[in-house]
Amino acid sequence: MQIVDNRALLLDVSDTAAVTGAIAKSTKVEGGVLVHWGHKEAEQLAQLYSDVPSPILKDYQWTGKYTPFDHQKETSSFLSIRRKAFCFNEQGTGKTASVIWAADYLIKKGLIKRILVLCPLSIMKSAWQRDLFTFAMHRSCGVAHGVADQRKKIIASGAEFLIINFDGLNVVKDEIVAGGFDLIVVDEANAYKNAQTNRWKVLNQIIKATDPRLWMLTGTPAAQSPVDAYGLAKLVNPEGCPKYYTEFRATVLTKVTQFKWTPKPTAPAFVHKVLQPAIRFEKKDCLDLPEVTHTERDAPLTPQQAKYYKLLKDEMLLEAAGEEVSAVNAATKINKLLQISGGAVYTDTGAVLHFDVSNRINAVLEAIAETANKVLVFIPFTHTIELLRARMDKEGIPCAVINGKVSVNKRSDIVHRFQTEKDPQVLLIQPQAASHGLTLTAADTIIWYAPVTSVETYLQANARIDRPGQKNAMTIVHIKGSPVEDKLYTMLRENIGNHQKLIGLYRDILGA
Repeated sequence: MQIVDNRALLLDVSDTAAVTGAIAKSTKVEGGVLVHWGHKEAEQLAQLYSDVPSPILKDYQWTGKYTPFDHQKETSSFLSIRRKAFCFNEQGTGKTASVIWAADYLIKKGLIKRILVLCPLSIMKSAWQRDLFTFAMHRSCGVAHGVADQRKKIIASGAEFLIINFDGLNVVKDEIVAGGFDLIVVDEANAYKNAQTNRWKVLNQIIKATDPRLWMLTGTPAAQSPVDAYGLAKLVNPEGCPKYYTEFRATVLTKVTQFKWTPKPTAPAFVHKVLQPAIRFEKKDCLDLPEVTHTERDAPLTPQQAKYYKLLKDEMLLEAAGEEVSAVNAATKINKLLQISGGAVYTDTGAVLHFDVSNRINAVLEAIAETANKVLVFIPFTHTIELLRARMDKEGIPCAVINGKVSVNKRSDIVHRFQTEKDPQVLLIQPQAASHGLTLTAADTIIWYAPVTSVETYLQANARIDRPGQKNAMTIVHIKGSPVEDKLYTMLRENIGNHQKLIGLYRDILGA
């Protein structure tokens, strides 16, 4: 397919009648068919061919603070001329920006007015709201979170982009149906892989009631099992997918025993077929990407955490379960706040108080689910590691732990298996125990469960994947849920680590 004078597309096809019969502004010429390069024509061609360029490439002024990478332009082009589509670009490739540009282009063309973004709680503000301000600051944005009345008020505000978390949708389903949303974007779409869940059924009801454009994003489609593709395909490509789950399962899996099924050799090709139309860029293919991409995920403090976080800030003394926790200096006070944010506080007598930290653990699991390769999770506090390890075991994610209690021989064995074998997929690491010497280049993603206070430790820990032998572009994810964490991550990234800055941080956070 060739672009002619930025006005037409020349198609070298044998069945010219299929094109001229479907598209009014087209004509048979020597060498194929010449088609007017407009948005309507591009949408029509996209139903016939996979490599159609969108007029966004010639008509759109790419907004925002940054120049888009080539793969981002191609992703925006692909989405903008397809009513329903998948974007399987890997985490760290900037697909959020591509979606924003494509949606902004459609608004400017008068083809849509409002966009509903469904995503995990952890990236509502840290990714979507932030990126909308970065790449389309001229568009209005609302984050529908909180009690039902608050969500309804934000929906009624008329914001062009409305961001809502998955499980908040059911609460305001009727308002969403009446809200005039022309495009629904589902980020981290694996949350909708199971068509039997209430979450899936609510979204399906909204789609049937409003017939919007639908773009579903995930970097790891059907990563755990071929049957995970069923829920996604039923939303985007229902005509090309078996009507019933049992039929789908029989197509991709072979029943070995009463409770065991194994993928058929033909499963990958079938899954690829039903998960269409789709575009995918991997980090290793995006030669214009920066080597290391930093992203953030929000993990709001649970009510229990927030209560004691405030107590410690206000009184510097935390009392719970008959134990006392005191903070005697700036570093200790900051450390205690970090412990509350992370979910386990060490008392003055050496006991450990555990907090509800479900939001943070969910944010970690979401980041892992969006990563195609292996992952390092840095966790500063030993007892918090055990909290996360228990959840990993429950979710069936193969993981191993490296902390100060792991012997040198055992540590070497873990590293060898991580580098050379399929499992473990994830290493849970106390950063002080692995900030020097280890090569862990089988991973291309680092998740900081919580920040450390040492710039050297932070930089050395990140260097475990950023060293000779690394073949992929890398992503570093910061999980944050409290003001002290937000400020610490900024200091760490900017290499600010001297004593006076730590005192300044203490005064800023605690009001001392």
